[in-house]
Amino acid sequence: MEKNEKLEKVLARIKHKVLVFSGKGGVGKSTIAANLALALADKSMEIGLLDVDIHGPNLAKMLGVENKRMYTSDESTIQPVMVTENLKLVSMSFLLQSETSPVIWRGPLKMKVIQQFLQDVAWGDIDWLVVDSPPGTGDEPLSVAQLIPATGAIIVTTPQEVSLLDSRKAVNFARKLNLKILGVIENMSGLICPYCGNEIKLFKEGGGERISREMGVPFLGRVPIEPEIVESGDSGKPFILSNPECRASKAFATIVEKVIGSEQ
Repeated sequence: MEKNEKLEKVLARIKHKVLVFSGKGGVGKSTIAANLALALADKSMEIGLLDVDIHGPNLAKMLGVENKRMYTSDESTIQPVMVTENLKLVSMSFLLQSETSPVIWRGPLKMKVIQQFLQDVAWGDIDWLVVDSPPGTGDEPLSVAQLIPATGAIIVTTPQEVSLLDSRKAVNFARKLNLKILGVIENMSGLICPYCGNEIKLFKEGGGERISREMGVPFLGRVPIEPEIVESGDSGKPFILSNPECRASKAFATIVEKVIGSEQ
């Protein structure tokens, strides 16, 4: 790609960049991205969260800011939405007329808006930019990989074989684009019964760790399913902060420490 000095100036003020993506849909990737960003922000770091899921942006809802809007300042710079005092969010959902408005765009237009979300936003000096990408290995993750050099990659999977097959493709996608693979997260790894507290192997277990071993990439950990995760996502209060004592939050806190350590 041609040199873009404006984009380079923006990226120079961002210490760490990480792309959260998956080989297939329905694995809880946006939940992981939202909680990762909030967990990092909770450590008194400056965090940017970029939702490049152009057709299905969900982060604004998950973070309880769906009624806010981005705006353009006098310098023609896009001002992100502040989720907390040190967490900035940019999402297509802030530009839609209503939450039911579809985005019917082809690839080149999506590439252009992702570039704008990077170079024309007042990100400022931030420690981590977390990018939530739609599932698959198409336009959006490809655009991020091309626009942001030296991006780290976190691949989210569920334990069942159909998800693991696509996760292998996601690992190879990251390698071909020279992304630094920070690791694999096995989400929905067991269901915690809300009545007895026992764990049910709803989607099996251990597939993410097996993929990591086979592909020679780090395994970051497992996050179980708990009713609180669904409730917190719908209410705009991500589980790692609203339910810090649940098993999923404790497992995720360990994952966050591994992510931070991988970039030090």
